[in-house]
Amino acid sequence: MTSWSRRAVLGAGALGALTACTSDGGSSSAPTPAPSSASSATTSPTPSGKPPWSQLQRSVQGTLTLPGDPDYDQVRLLENPRYDGEHPLAVLSVASAADVAAGFAFAQDHGLPVAIRSGGHSYPGWSGGGKPKALVVDVRPLDQVQVTGSTATVGAGAALAHVYDVVGGSGRAIAGGSCATVGIAGLTLGGGVGVLTRAMGLTCDAVQSMQVVTADGTIRTASADEEPDLYWALRGGGGGHLGVVTSFVLDTQEAPTLSTFYLAWSLDAAPDVVAAWQGWAPSADHRLWSTLKGLGGQSHPSGPTLLLSGTWTGPSSALDGQLAGLLDHVPAPSTRSTKVLGYRDAMMSYAGCASIPADKCHTGPGGDLQREAFGATSHVAYDPLDSAGIGDLVDQVQAAQSSGLKEAGISIDALGGRVRDLAPGDTAFVHRTALATVQYTATFPPGSAKAADAYVRGFRAAMTPHWGSHAYVNYADPTITDYLPAYFGANADRLAQARSTYDPHGFFTQPQDF
Repeated sequence: MTSWSRRAVLGAGALGALTACTSDGGSSSAPTPAPSSASSATTSPTPSGKPPWSQLQRSVQGTLTLPGDPDYDQVRLLENPRYDGEHPLAVLSVASAADVAAGFAFAQDHGLPVAIRSGGHSYPGWSGGGKPKALVVDVRPLDQVQVTGSTATVGAGAALAHVYDVVGGSGRAIAGGSCATVGIAGLTLGGGVGVLTRAMGLTCDAVQSMQVVTADGTIRTASADEEPDLYWALRGGGGGHLGVVTSFVLDTQEAPTLSTFYLAWSLDAAPDVVAAWQGWAPSADHRLWSTLKGLGGQSHPSGPTLLLSGTWTGPSSALDGQLAGLLDHVPAPSTRSTKVLGYRDAMMSYAGCASIPADKCHTGPGGDLQREAFGATSHVAYDPLDSAGIGDLVDQVQAAQSSGLKEAGISIDALGGRVRDLAPGDTAFVHRTALATVQYTATFPPGSAKAADAYVRGFRAAMTPHWGSHAYVNYADPTITDYLPAYFGANADRLAQARSTYDPHGFFTQPQDF
């Protein structure tokens, strides 16, 4: 299985790549930071041009891997194989927050840029450590998950499949995305949308506290009572701006029983289905979440498809009544499938691992999932599409058929529900009143990265007259020029203030700073 096209959606049958990962992918890592000369009084390039790596290795408990080492060609890889040709200067696989601080100090002492990697998708422009002169600080080894009572302590490197296995196995639940390989840190720091968003809120809404290493090497606790501005900014402001989170303490809820559903139509039904869905899904009972996808490409030889999948946390007997709010107004779907599962089993199924042991639900050595190259960008939709907007959407999905891409199209994930329990300024995630997040994604064969990027960005451009410029920071796109209002809206100024407090010398830099 590939990391995208890896599963049947809860018994609905084998689906294509973009069908698989519903909702939040997050970015696999912070964009590559590059320390400025002002980031430390002692920062200066190593005179010989070769950093004294043995000095760094002696100062950490984790593992430092250099080019030529046996494991280098494995540890340098990202989840998105489009970046397999990139070779960072070194990879520091940390064992603690103290190792992160030591990596920062070494980088500043020797004038090295730093890239942060926490696991998950790698979005174009955020290759997460491929920069040849970068030291990658890899927090993926910090993957411990422990449940105590109603709280879960989760290492920043934990992938969602592992989180769901442990948390769900303890009879508890958190809201999150459906992609097995996404790291909890990338998901949470950008907000965190997923299959239980409307029922439980964003992932960042569950954060009690975080352990954070800031640019000066200080290991801090960020919570409502300690470092409240940092706590605010790290719940929706995205990763790589203010520090590196090494662990989270999350509120959990009692694990619900989930009714899942999957419906399919030909693209011909899109004018009716899209119009009805956008009036139904964001305002439905908060226990109901759904995503609507229009997909085409090589994996759809019979033509583009319109797909709807979702979850219901209320009584399973009430699901048909909930779906009637949509189905009474659209053509009958060609496929309809429902299933009732416990939280852990449902989330593992979404992750593509219903029949795979949890310890093999990954793409690394010994894992049963495979990586797949993709390109992506996003919108955040505040207004429903009119007939012209739906027409433009259909045209773009139809264009995927002749694009030469494996699978390409659009995923529209409903917001509303518990997301609106907080005001836009209560956390850094500003899009509390939006109708949906939108992801344009394309998986592609070797040599087609430019075609994939052109397709998804062309799709966004076609929909911008209808949805404006809003975008989701976890689906970061370096070609969005007016990115501060797009990602953060009215919260951008407060984020900039936090940046001046916690990174006054600009140690963390990336293509889209605040």
